[in-house]
Amino acid sequence: MLVPKSVTEKFQGTFPQVIAAVSGTISAVSDGMQYGWTAPTIPILLAEDSPLRITTSQAEWLESILMIGACCGLPLTMYLVDKIGRKKSMITSSITTLLAWTVMAFTPRIEYIYVARFCAGMAGDMAFVAAPMYIAEIADQKIRGFLSSLIYVMMLTGILLLYCIAPFVPLWTPCVMAISMNLIGLAIYPFQPDSPYYLLYKNEPEQAKSALRKLRRKENVDVEFKDIAAAIERQKSEKGRFQDLLMVPSNRKAFIIMVWLNSSQHMSSISVMLMNLHSILDEAGSFYFAASTGAIIFSATMFCAAMSASLAIDNFGRKVLLCVSGTIAGSCLLVIALYFSFKNNGVDVVRFSWVPLLMVMLYAASFKFGIGLVPVVLTAELFPAKLKAIGMTLSDLFYVGFSVITLQLYHALRHAFGIQVPFYIFAASCFCTVIFTVFYIPETKGKTLEEIQMILKEMRMEEPKDKGAYKNEAFIA
Repeated sequence: MLVPKSVTEKFQGTFPQVIAAVSGTISAVSDGMQYGWTAPTIPILLAEDSPLRITTSQAEWLESILMIGACCGLPLTMYLVDKIGRKKSMITSSITTLLAWTVMAFTPRIEYIYVARFCAGMAGDMAFVAAPMYIAEIADQKIRGFLSSLIYVMMLTGILLLYCIAPFVPLWTPCVMAISMNLIGLAIYPFQPDSPYYLLYKNEPEQAKSALRKLRRKENVDVEFKDIAAAIERQKSEKGRFQDLLMVPSNRKAFIIMVWLNSSQHMSSISVMLMNLHSILDEAGSFYFAASTGAIIFSATMFCAAMSASLAIDNFGRKVLLCVSGTIAGSCLLVIALYFSFKNNGVDVVRFSWVPLLMVMLYAASFKFGIGLVPVVLTAELFPAKLKAIGMTLSDLFYVGFSVITLQLYHALRHAFGIQVPFYIFAASCFCTVIFTVFYIPETKGKTLEEIQMILKEMRMEEPKDKGAYKNEAFIA
């Protein structure tokens, strides 16, 4: 099958960027496996013939310790991505995750697994902050959205891989597979160019120009280099204090956007779905296939949707994907809520037990097509250089925090008022995100990082003289 000309033109000259992005994010496959590890593994550990006997309380700690590690790792992430750089932070994350999986593969004690999962949570948090920063700073704007979304595609690959193999193999097998993913990344990624933006920010212009030549596969990069240098100088002239994240209007707007989008991912019920899919389908009365099979189909659907969205995000734009995703996902959750309302009020819904199953799968596709993918692209685009580490790390804090909040909210409302109530709230959250997107989020498709800063500052940009070049007025703070 012939590749469309538009696609070949879009990726022309970007091979080094693709290799750098893929090799830098391949360890996210193992991060996805860590995230989904408890779902198929805890039933095995709680069984009579468990290779490592644990209690129900210990099983609950296995679930939460990963997120606790992610929260505790936020200050370290904020420090390292600026101190040692995005690339070295990603390498540090990969090494830490590799060691965590090694402990989990060969330890006989639950305490060691706790420590390993805690460290894996810290490492995963670092990767999901450093990788989007690195990719946004090395990528040509025509493929920046695609490359920035790769980390989520890798994560979903890990979840799907784990769901497919973990129930049927010894406990050490997924660990070894995750270790191999990290080893592949560590064998390739350290040899990739560093971020030209970061090198210029650290006053290393020769190294920055060399990195830019390697990434663009051409010797003459003077125009783009001058643009990046001017952008860095302008952003360096701005203050980079913590309070400037809220006091400076453009930074505050970026922060509000990312807090909303990161929170809305979980308020759209994704954590509830991933961790309670079996019980949701059981309560719906679905009998078409086993819950484990449903989990595999659910994760496979999300993976396919994420792949499609990553290819479409630079063609259709961020706002279109968010609006379409939020509308469809919200509609699916609303239908699920209505189904449970009828069922819990004594209406015979046996003939329609396929409805929640269909809605859950359609939700998986629509969520990952926009709400579940676009935020990781925007988070690396919206913050200025001096506030990237602080802004992205705090945004990630809301992502992690709301995963815990929505799980607690789901269980509390479900027991108090019925399972339909949290789904009404999750549906409303999706529709609110659509409204927020339409009226507040700027479109960043095809824009350079400097142009995006100008848009946030509500300054008029002149048309570029050349592709990637701006009028001098564009750099006036």
